[in-house]
Amino acid sequence: MSTQPAFVQHDKPAYAYHLLKVALNSYQKPPPQLPADQLKQARDKAEKSWEVESLVLGAPEAADVVVGESQVDSAFAEVAGRYETAEAFREDLRHNDLDEAGLRGALRRELIFDGVMQRVAAKAPAVDDLDVRLFYELHRDRFGVPEQRTARHILITVNPEFVENTHSAALARAQALADKLARKPNRFASLARQHSECPSALEGGKLGTVPRGQLFPELDVTLFAMAEGEISPVVESEMGFHILWCEKIAASRFIPLSKARERIVELIEERKRRNCQKNWLAQLRRTKHGHKELS
Repeated sequence: MSTQPAFVQHDKPAYAYHLLKVALNSYQKPPPQLPADQLKQARDKAEKSWEVESLVLGAPEAADVVVGESQVDSAFAEVAGRYETAEAFREDLRHNDLDEAGLRGALRRELIFDGVMQRVAAKAPAVDDLDVRLFYELHRDRFGVPEQRTARHILITVNPEFVENTHSAALARAQALADKLARKPNRFASLARQHSECPSALEGGKLGTVPRGQLFPELDVTLFAMAEGEISPVVESEMGFHILWCEKIAASRFIPLSKARERIVELIEERKRRNCQKNWLAQLRRTKHGHKELS
């Protein structure tokens, strides 16, 4: 006699819930709004996820996983809370082949599935020191912090509709500021507040601390060729003319193992948990397939 729970049998509301989740996650639209090709893809994915859920719910490990009504109530309320009115909620359920009872059943299945998978993941082997050291050595690139530079800039924009911002006039204004800064570099922040046409002017031209590749290419090349404390000549970008001040250089460095250990342990634990779940699911499928062959 089978001990498989009744809710593992083909359950149209549960499948409809899977289809709705897949459609929203993949296409940001409910199933009724999908074109035929996307609907087919969504149905294929939903069928697979429903089959995996059903396989797990029929496993011995699911037999004593208890989901209380309060958990179902909470999950149900979270879904219903996304709607402005109860009628809008019920109407959307109807459009997606669901009703409140069907949704509660689907949520119960999902909660039991999550509980079983967490129980399986908890059997993953513990992370030891060798695991951590090997991960650090094999993935050292993950723990490198690239060179960064703290900078400010003054921007004079180019706009042919304004006499003072034609290309030649903007360049002349920027060059006059550059000449002034060559004599009085300590006035950079105040001149930025007075003359820069970038919103950063309110903060004295602050661009913050940036790695390579974050600024316009012309600014990036110039900034990362400067010495600490240096003020650049006028640099042109698609925005207009800039003057840069490289305030500080933070050299590239590696995060030591002592500081990376906690994050590495988290990454390895998650990997081991996923592998444990994956292997368990594979064994479930082999067992199910074997039972079919025997029958």
